Amino acid sequence: MKLLVATGNRGKLKEINRLLADAAIEIVGLDQLDNPPEVIEDGDTFVANASKKALEMAQFSGMLTLADDSGLVVAALDGAPGVNSARYAGEHGDDAANNGKLLKEMASVEDEKRQAAFHCVMALAWPDGRCETYDGQVSGLIMRGARGEGGFGYDPLFIVPEYGKTMAELPLEIKNRISHRGTALRKVIPLLQELAKG
Repeated sequence: MKLLVATGNRGKLKEINRLLADAAIEIVGLDQLDNPPEVIEDGDTFVANASKKALEMAQFSGMLTLADDSGLVVAALDGAPGVNSARYAGEHGDDAANNGKLLKEMASVEDEKRQAAFHCVMALAWPDGRCETYDGQVSGLIMRGARGEGGFGYDPLFIVPEYGKTMAELPLEIKNRISHRGTALRKVIPLLQELAKG
C-alpha cells in the first residue's frame, strides 16, 4: 500500500519512516510528486491545518495521505508560537531565527514558569474526501540556551524533565516513543496496518 506523507520536512519524514518500518506500507514523499500544490496553512488550529493539507494532497495525488500540523505551545506566551511555530520569526523553517526569538521572548520568564508542550495533530485523508484526525502531545520546559545536536525545530530548547535532556539530546528511538508526533502516529498505525492488509 502507498501512503503519501505530505511534508517537505526531512526530519519529519525520517521519524515517520522509522515509526512505520514494520508495516507493509510504501512511504511516498512530496518530492516524489510532479508539481504538488502549495497548501497554505491558514487555519487557527492544528486540526484545521493538518486536515486541509491532508485533504488537498489526497485529492491532488489520488493517494491515501497523511499530514500533520504540529508546534510548540508555551504557557507564559499565551500559547505562542502555536500554529505559527515554523514561521515564528518570519521566514518559514528558519530554526535558528525561531529559537532566537523564543529565547528573547522568554528571557525574563522565571524558571518555574517556563512550561511548554509540543502538540501534534495527524490527519489521514482519502481521495474521496474522508478525513480522520489523531493527536499527541509531550510536556516539558523551555531552556535558557540550546543543548544537543539531534532533532530539528525547537528540540534543542525543549527539556523533557523525566529524562533531564532536551529533545535534541535524546536518541531517536526514545524521542519517537515519547514525542507528540510519535504519540499521534501510534494512534494512526493500527488503521494503516488494517488498510495495508485489506
